[in-house]
Amino acid sequence: MENSNVTAGEKKLDWDDIFNVFGDDFDRFDFPADVYRVTAGFGGEALLIAGSEKTALLDCGMAYCGEKMVEKLARRLAENGREKLDYIILSHSHYDHMGALPYVRRRFPEAMVCGSRHCRDILRRPNARKLIKELGEAARELYDPESNVEIPVDGLAVDVILEDGDVVSLGNGYLVALETKGHTDCSMSFALEPAGILFTSESTGMLETSEYVHTPILKDYSDAMKSLKKCREYGAKYICLPHFGMLPQYFNERYWEMFEAACREKLGFVGDMVSRSLTEGQMTDEYIKRYWNPALEKVQPVEAYVINARAIIKAMMKALE
Repeated sequence: MENSNVTAGEKKLDWDDIFNVFGDDFDRFDFPADVYRVTAGFGGEALLIAGSEKTALLDCGMAYCGEKMVEKLARRLAENGREKLDYIILSHSHYDHMGALPYVRRRFPEAMVCGSRHCRDILRRPNARKLIKELGEAARELYDPESNVEIPVDGLAVDVILEDGDVVSLGNGYLVALETKGHTDCSMSFALEPAGILFTSESTGMLETSEYVHTPILKDYSDAMKSLKKCREYGAKYICLPHFGMLPQYFNERYWEMFEAACREKLGFVGDMVSRSLTEGQMTDEYIKRYWNPALEKVQPVEAYVINARAIIKAMMKALE
């Protein structure tokens, strides 16, 4: 693995390049535990964790494919001899990770939604719900333009507040909640024990190629560095990244090194733009030119990417003060 400072914009990618980082023989969703991918479309993943006594859905993806995801979830539960979903665990409040929550709650009304306190507060805000709906509609138009499926915002709520270090018992296994701010103030990672799988948040990045880690630090650079330290020192056997899946065990430390290097690179890039006294619009244009790749639209609509780009630039500028 060479040159961790190569950016997505400098090396234009095909769709297959983005996720096939470790070759055809490596399955990113072959989990060393009873964890099942029930994702039904583009965007964030939806992962079912089946404990001996209770079940949990870790994130649920976008609303446009919510009905299909719920059907996959129900089938997988049935295959495991289950009918009930006990928990819905939210990594954070962004539409691509929890937009389908209303569909899940309609099908499994007894399930308890767990997330951070700030996630709960965000989902109570009318403006946040409005943005979630707007971005969900943009995703529907991009990924399923013939669809007129509803993009609901009813049921966007957290029932159980999780603090750093809290444990959700599933019977023979349990989830440990880790506060990992940086991407958002509501971001959390979760460790499944005793399997030793750390499901990280976007605060500690996403692998896009063997040479590039995307660093979507929307809120606070120093918080992201604290999250890096926390996750790295947790020492999980396995790492599962958002918008990617599992890493090979041999790559764990290399990933943390790449994320750290990519953060420094982006901080330097923004610092250079500041030194040239570019306007906010010019900075956004430069950022998109450097980091955006059209192949990434299968993960994130460009409209959402631009919104995030502006936030990342502001977070980096704050760190440079």
